[in-house]
Amino acid sequence: MAEQKSITDTTAHRDDKERGLSTGHISLNENLGAKIRNPLAGISRELLLQNVTAFTKEKGLEEYTALFRKGALVAQDPGNYEDITGEEALTPEEVEVLRDEVLHKWRHPMALYLTIFTCSIGAAVQGWDQTGSNGANLSFPNVFGIGSTSTKDTLLVGLVNSAPYIGSAFVGCWVSDPINYYVGRRGAIFIAAVFCFLPVFGSALSQSWQQLFVCRLLLGFGMGAKGSTIPIYAAENSPAAIRGALVMSWQLWTAFGIFLGTCANLAMVNVGKYAWRYQLGSAFIPAVPLLLFIYLCPESPRWCMKKNRYPQALRSLIKLRNNPLQAARDMYYIHAQLEVEYEIIGNSNYFTRFAQLFTIPRVRRATLASFTVMIAQQMCGINIIAFYSSTIFKNSGFTDFQALFASFGFGLINFLFAFPAIWTIDTFGRRALLLFTFPNMAWSLLAAGLCALIPVENKAHLGLVALFVYIFAMFYSPGEGPVPFTYSAEVFPLSHREVGMGWAVATCLFWATILTMFLPLMLEAMGTTGVFCFYAGTNIVALVMIFLWVPETKQRTLEELDYIFAVPTRVHMRYQITEALPWWFNRWILRKKGAVLRPLYQFDTSSDQDRIEALYAADKARADKKTAAGSDSQIENTRGSSEEITQEKL
Repeated sequence: MAEQKSITDTTAHRDDKERGLSTGHISLNENLGAKIRNPLAGISRELLLQNVTAFTKEKGLEEYTALFRKGALVAQDPGNYEDITGEEALTPEEVEVLRDEVLHKWRHPMALYLTIFTCSIGAAVQGWDQTGSNGANLSFPNVFGIGSTSTKDTLLVGLVNSAPYIGSAFVGCWVSDPINYYVGRRGAIFIAAVFCFLPVFGSALSQSWQQLFVCRLLLGFGMGAKGSTIPIYAAENSPAAIRGALVMSWQLWTAFGIFLGTCANLAMVNVGKYAWRYQLGSAFIPAVPLLLFIYLCPESPRWCMKKNRYPQALRSLIKLRNNPLQAARDMYYIHAQLEVEYEIIGNSNYFTRFAQLFTIPRVRRATLASFTVMIAQQMCGINIIAFYSSTIFKNSGFTDFQALFASFGFGLINFLFAFPAIWTIDTFGRRALLLFTFPNMAWSLLAAGLCALIPVENKAHLGLVALFVYIFAMFYSPGEGPVPFTYSAEVFPLSHREVGMGWAVATCLFWATILTMFLPLMLEAMGTTGVFCFYAGTNIVALVMIFLWVPETKQRTLEELDYIFAVPTRVHMRYQITEALPWWFNRWILRKKGAVLRPLYQFDTSSDQDRIEALYAADKARADKKTAAGSDSQIENTRGSSEEITQEKL
């Protein structure tokens, strides 16, 4: 058996060399040492360049061979590109671009920012679609004869409100994989935008609750496919150092869409008996620029590589990066990691990919983590405010206008407080934001629920309920708001990214369906105080789940995350319980400043701050080396002169 294993290992190492990979690379299913390794590390320069030449010939990129040879050497040793010699030595312009990548991480081509802007419009569509029913809830039930407090009518109102989430969870999220497969990321977003455009008009023209339900169900098809594709598209086009900030624009502009929806609700409140039609129909506005702009953006290079369209992938990357060298470097690195991924994935179809979400260890861990952050978004209680804030405020004694105005305030705060995440999501990290915000969301909801016990006649009732709801939104927006979609879009390998994201969004929206459908009954049975206190408790449960099951992903390339999720869940849980938790207690409760936390992961590559420090350290070492070489040369020259003088005297 040992002999057979030795033969197998030798064969694997030989195959690695033939494909230009580091021999003995880390298992993507059982990374017990928690090591994060560059798949190109340890390969000789000669072998690497041979494989690059073979790669460009195979993929129809022969005219770019010289560029890819440079890019592969930079990808192999990202910290020492200035020391590359020979024909592959970098030009001063290329060196400057790579330095700027570290020192000025926000300098990128307009094509990248156009892509993110277009994705942001798609997010605004999502947010506006969600809040159209918030204001309409005050009138459309009475128009369609389902406005009584009976259990039947209450459930029917919940059913109509939840229709987009039913359509998303059961259809929209799951069709995103085949749509992406056949027409690409841009095509999937375009088709989804059509379903976010036409059904909105149908909703505004509905003549019965059944027609409204069907239109909102069709709207859900577009919302699910769009929500499953846009974060992936943004993640695949973004550089690692700012990927979190760019992908979290989904939440920022979803919050902006929610805010615009509350503005529309407020603007239409006094237009008469058809106000609810305008409130529902106004959501078509952001869908128009999404339809117009999406094909102005480059296709995802990773999707092109997945479809073996390498020339198209290179054209996209050149548009998305400042210099063709960066495009060649990123492309060859991605290709090398895809070769490693293929070992554990192999060929698959839609059904096998779905089954592998729960059977392949590396993929299963990503499935668990994405499930946790997505269901936590429903457990935190945000949607009891987003869907029913007007109803809750009206039950607290507000007039219709006051309830809509208070909802407007919630939408504004939700949008404004999402901005800090642009800077914190890639510095503090996804996990840290979640662990900070969930306890604060718990106490603010508990406070809002207890304040609801104050008699309605007392003016403090209105003010304090609104105050703590706003405080809750302040903590939600920079934490659990941006993280779930950003996180879920990046954790799956390329082979399973569409079906994995579909699973994650379906999880989120399925529980949104349940919440939206049954929240009116919960309000009837438990009252405002009971509902708020219930969700304060589920915030604590979500906090524990995140602490145990959600690894950090900040500032890592999508390919490096393969190694993060190769670490077994039991190893991650043991580290959190036996090392991270005691360290936190000693550092922040006992105030022991000398407490040191051993890092779980061992990175070959550096974090953002480490890269800056390493860049300056390399500059100093290079300068010291030149100084030493100059001194040696001067000594040698002095010695030579002395020898010449002595010879002349003789």
